[in-house]
Amino acid sequence: MKIDGFFRQLPDIDPEETQEWIDSLEAVVDVRGEARARFLVRALLNHAREMGVQYPPTVSTPYVNTIPAEEQAWFPGDEYLEKRIRRFIRWNAAVMVVKANKAVEGIGGHLSTFASSAAQYEVGFNHFFRGKAEGQPGDHVYIQGHAAPGIYARAFLERRLDEEHLDNFRRELSPKGLSSYPHPRLMPDFWEYPTVSMGLGPIASIYQARFNRYLHNRGLDDTSESRVWCFIGDGECDEPETLGSISLAAREHLDNLIWVVNCNLQRLDGPVRGNGKIIQELEAVFRGAGWNVIKVIWGWGWDGLVASDVDGVLLKRMNETVDGAYQRLKSLPGASIREEFFGPDPRLRRMVEHLTDRQLEKLPRGGHDYKKLYAAYKAATEQTGAPTVILAKTIKGWTLGPDIEGRNATHQIKKMSNEQFRRLRERINLEEDIPAELLEDGRELPYCRFAKDAPEYQYMMDRRKALNGMLPYRTVRARRQIELPDPSIYDEFHAGTGTHEASTTMAFVRLLRSLTSHEDFWERVEPIVPDEARSFG
Repeated sequence: MKIDGFFRQLPDIDPEETQEWIDSLEAVVDVRGEARARFLVRALLNHAREMGVQYPPTVSTPYVNTIPAEEQAWFPGDEYLEKRIRRFIRWNAAVMVVKANKAVEGIGGHLSTFASSAAQYEVGFNHFFRGKAEGQPGDHVYIQGHAAPGIYARAFLERRLDEEHLDNFRRELSPKGLSSYPHPRLMPDFWEYPTVSMGLGPIASIYQARFNRYLHNRGLDDTSESRVWCFIGDGECDEPETLGSISLAAREHLDNLIWVVNCNLQRLDGPVRGNGKIIQELEAVFRGAGWNVIKVIWGWGWDGLVASDVDGVLLKRMNETVDGAYQRLKSLPGASIREEFFGPDPRLRRMVEHLTDRQLEKLPRGGHDYKKLYAAYKAATEQTGAPTVILAKTIKGWTLGPDIEGRNATHQIKKMSNEQFRRLRERINLEEDIPAELLEDGRELPYCRFAKDAPEYQYMMDRRKALNGMLPYRTVRARRQIELPDPSIYDEFHAGTGTHEASTTMAFVRLLRSLTSHEDFWERVEPIVPDEARSFG
């Protein structure tokens, strides 16, 4: 399913003229063929360039959502319960990091990455990520390392971790310590794949998807329903390992691979592309490499504005505004947003006359809109013939308050005051769940979770049961016990030629010939090796 629906969001001020051009092109194809049509289109584009008519290159699309509002898939979840679950996870993730840094100064951890990507993970956990219960292959989910606190916070709500685990975040040698980043070495029953923000997860996910396809194509395992999901930061895309093998994914038609890039526009200490647009840049890179690209830029509050953009002035403003300006606008009050973003053109100002300054401040970005994310994920799972990347625009530190959201230093902030937690409690509507007296200065910050008979807990468990088990959860299953041959089988390989040691190549060839000539070799491997692979030479 190739999504290129952005053009339908642009108002057509003269449908009859548009149809005349389309009819003319169709007539050329019918009478003169596709080659002639391509020649004419190229000639038009070249002449437009000579006349100074600006248009985006073919690897880039306008700065709007790829999937228009009218084509969004219906969201099947319980919106109220899922919002409640996300709020509890957000709270616990923040408390965990802050408590760790109060207990051990400078222990580190990350508040803002998961805060910006919480909706992206929750849509996956509730509706898409398949587990590996009952021997099923399930999905492979590579989680961005800096978002680990949110994954631990969810496991706490599921009762897979307890408060002692959360209190030992980043103290990995403690009996119930939690690893700084995903890695199965110290948590062999929890994490499946090692990741951080150095490009390790992205490149590993490509070869995981390739290996899954290899197993299926050769009849070694049924991975036809197994997808590989990889969550990445936009700043991480500057690591050479991240984009180094994306052409392989497209060349091998790995439609079992889905990347979700959290475009919060910020790296360790400032903008990813202050004077550019990282989403547009990444779109061009991935489309040029042959990937299917789905952009989730604007949340539901922008749908009506985009639909009313008869003259294309809003689209022009969106296209020309750079990331540094978008980040600055995030920190401004509504009146300043009205003046700076919508004010230069009176047509733009009229478009938002019906919105209050507070409503302008709260206009959401697409990466926080769970319905738009669901539509993007669903389209990605239906894509055939190519891998998909979802570019989701977010705000780093989302919901953590004006002292943290969207600021250059947000990645380095590891602590929050009790007053900041009080504001967070109000922001995410947890006043009834967390009594105010628990946030008095000097008191230990509380975690919160649902009772086992609470509808939120039951909903989480039911969704994971429907998706075949918990994630992340590492299982190790051997398909069969392998009996090693007698050591004497290697004697001839150790001997060499008599004057020279045996080369590794010749040793390998001799070993294969020896193994395949063994009388019961093919009976042992019959269940996993197809007939056409039985000849060696």
